[in-house]
Amino acid sequence: MALVLTDEQAMIREAADGFFASEAPVSELRRLRDAADATGFSRDLWKQMAEMGFAGVLVPEAHGGSGLGLVAANLIQEAVGRNLSLSPFLSTAVLGATALSGASEDQKAALLQKLAAGDLLLALASDEASRHAPHLIRTRAEAAGNGFRLTGAKTFVLDGHVADRLIVAARTSGEDGDRDGITLFLVDPKAAGVDVRRTIMVDSRNAADIRFDGVQVDGADVIGAVGEGAAILDRVLDAGRTCLAAEMVGVSAQSFSMTVGYLKERDQFGRKIGSFQALQHRAAQLYCEIELAKSATLKAAQALDAGDRDAPLYASLAKAKAGAVARLATNEGVQMHGGIGMTDEYDIGFYMKRARAAETSFGDLSFHGDRLARMLGY
Repeated sequence: MALVLTDEQAMIREAADGFFASEAPVSELRRLRDAADATGFSRDLWKQMAEMGFAGVLVPEAHGGSGLGLVAANLIQEAVGRNLSLSPFLSTAVLGATALSGASEDQKAALLQKLAAGDLLLALASDEASRHAPHLIRTRAEAAGNGFRLTGAKTFVLDGHVADRLIVAARTSGEDGDRDGITLFLVDPKAAGVDVRRTIMVDSRNAADIRFDGVQVDGADVIGAVGEGAAILDRVLDAGRTCLAAEMVGVSAQSFSMTVGYLKERDQFGRKIGSFQALQHRAAQLYCEIELAKSATLKAAQALDAGDRDAPLYASLAKAKAGAVARLATNEGVQMHGGIGMTDEYDIGFYMKRARAAETSFGDLSFHGDRLARMLGY
C-alpha cells in the first residue's frame, strides 16, 4: 500500500490541524496546568471533538461513529501532538474504542454510541509495573457467584481519575507473565472496593493509580472470552502505540518548526544563527528523521486497518522510531534555543516533557527493540 493519504484522509488532517490550533493550543495547556484543573482537560472541548466526529473515529457507523479507521485517528493524534492539546482522545477514542471492538453486541449497543457522542469516558487499566510489561498481570479475578472478584493494583492508567468505565486486565488463570489466562473486564470505578488516585505526570497530563479490593463484577462485564483477553489487549496496545507514534511525529514536527523559526530570528556575532552551516546540517538531518518516522507511523496504521499479520511488527517499529526522533527533535530544539530553552516561558520545554512521557508509554525503545527481535526471530 502506498504511503500517501487519500483525499478524505487529507481533509481529516486539515480539519484536525485547524481545530486544535484554534481550540486547544499550547496556551490552553498552560492555563489548565496553572489552574490545577481537577479534570485536566476541557469537557467542552471533548464535546466539540465529538461533534467534529473525532470521538467516534474508530466506532462503526452502525453505533453512531464514522468508522474511519486508525489512519484517521493517527492524523487527529498528530495534530494533538503539534498543539500539545489535552483531551481523552487516546484513552477513550483509541484505546477504549479498540477494546470494545472485541465486546459483545450488548456491550457495544450500550457503550459505543455514548462514546461517539462524547458522553462516555473509558480508561485502560493494564500496566502494573514501573516499566511496560503487558502480560505481567498480577491482578487476580477469582470466580465468585455469577461473576468474579478482582483484587490487585494498576498504575499509569491514562485518564483513570475521570473514566466512567475502566477496562481492566486481570488474570483468571496461569502464572504472572503468561499470555494465556488474561481476561478483560468492564469495571465501574465507583464500585465498592475500587480506589482511584489521580497522578499528574511530568507533561501535565493525567494518569491514575487504581487498587481493586475484592471488586465484584458480573459475567456480563467480561470483554471477549474468559482467559483469552491477551489477543484483544495486544490489539488495543498496538493501536495505542501507533497513535502515540503519530503524536510524537506531531511533537517532533512542531519542535522542528519552532526551532527553525528561532534560528532565523536569533542574532549572534552579528549574524542570524540560522546562517551557521553546522546548525543547518543538524536541522536538515532532523527533517529527514521526522519524515522517516512519519512514514513508519503511516505504514503501521495502514497495516492495523488492513488486519495485516505483520501489523504488530510495524506498530513496534513506528513507536520505537517516533520515540527516538521525538527525543532528538526536542533535545535539538532546547539546545538550539540556548539557555532560554529550559525556561517555562518558552514552549519548547513543554514539547520535551511530552516527548519523554509519550516515549515511555506502552513501551520505550528498549521494549520495542526486544519485541522486534523476537518477532523477527533473532
